[in-house]
Amino acid sequence: MINQPPPHYRTRIVSDLAGIGAAVWDGLAHASGHANPFLRHAFLHALHDTGCASAASGWEPAYLTLWSGEQLAGAVPLYKKSHSYGEYVFDWAWADAYQRNGLEYYPKLLSAIPFTPVTGPRLLAIDAAARSALLKALLEHAQQSGLSSLHVLYPEDSEASLLQEHGMMMRDGVQFHWENQGYRDFEAFLESLERKKRKNIRAERRKVSEAGVLLRRVRGADASEQDWRFFARCYARTYRAHQSTPYLNPEFFLRIGADMPDNLLLVIAERNGQPIAASLVVHSADTLYGRYWGEIEHVPCLHFECAYYQPLEFCISEGLRYFEGGAQGEHKMARGFLPIRTRSAHWLAHPAFADAVQRFLERESAGIDQYMDELHEHQPFKAAGAP
Repeated sequence: MINQPPPHYRTRIVSDLAGIGAAVWDGLAHASGHANPFLRHAFLHALHDTGCASAASGWEPAYLTLWSGEQLAGAVPLYKKSHSYGEYVFDWAWADAYQRNGLEYYPKLLSAIPFTPVTGPRLLAIDAAARSALLKALLEHAQQSGLSSLHVLYPEDSEASLLQEHGMMMRDGVQFHWENQGYRDFEAFLESLERKKRKNIRAERRKVSEAGVLLRRVRGADASEQDWRFFARCYARTYRAHQSTPYLNPEFFLRIGADMPDNLLLVIAERNGQPIAASLVVHSADTLYGRYWGEIEHVPCLHFECAYYQPLEFCISEGLRYFEGGAQGEHKMARGFLPIRTRSAHWLAHPAFADAVQRFLERESAGIDQYMDELHEHQPFKAAGAP
């Protein structure tokens, strides 16, 4: 137990979501008005239970939960981190500065969805009173933990403002998202782009077709164990080709394939009857999230087909409103994605380092503003009346 927030709540640190159960956890998410698939018990528990995000991998689950009697009234997905891998908001320089001054930066407290740079709620609560108590408990927990810092990554805008009001430092980032303007089909979307960009996309798709590659979109409910194992093989191979260690293992993909199939779509590329590449996207009722990609045979432009064009076609046919393309990638603008600002919140226990980081973030924010202005000058969509 940690210090109790007033007046009738109690708090508890939970290291295993199995102790809460899917119905209770998902009920809290729905009561909070959120349907983000990455907050589902099935997704988070799969990360923990398969060892992808666990104490052994440097992601020790330490969820802060708020209880009113026997009712789960609030929760924060919270981890004790012994490194900064898999976060996509980079604080390696901060950790290095601590080390050079003889201070310990790790472990730190991190509220995030592991390996998932997707904006979403971080303060799950049944009502405003519970949310206020949860935030107070989170900040007190960080202050009393003896750890170097607390980081809340990719919170929703309303939460970011609330965290800032309570003294946390804000950091901006940039992602690229696509919005469905009610396109009739993929060709109608292409017609909305300026001539050079739609010409390039058609050329890229033609290269894939002329290479003899066929694509099939497989909903999670229809994916076989063979499909999932092939995808996991592609994913791991591509990580290793970039001299990186895969964060996720085959057991994780099999688990979410079984437990949350309605949120998943595989795109599998085949040539001569054999699968050669695949991508996996996650979706809610209105938003598709680009996540993972891999190949065992290289075909020019196949990455764009599997990770962008096929998912875009799916968004249009299913009436999904948004496609969040994931971290980084200015190349996405040429494919109809536009820059949007993301937020993260940070608290450092050491006053001198907190002051130095605050000054750094102010300079960085000015740079982000300039970068956003430059990006908006290169809109991919054609002007009204242009051919």
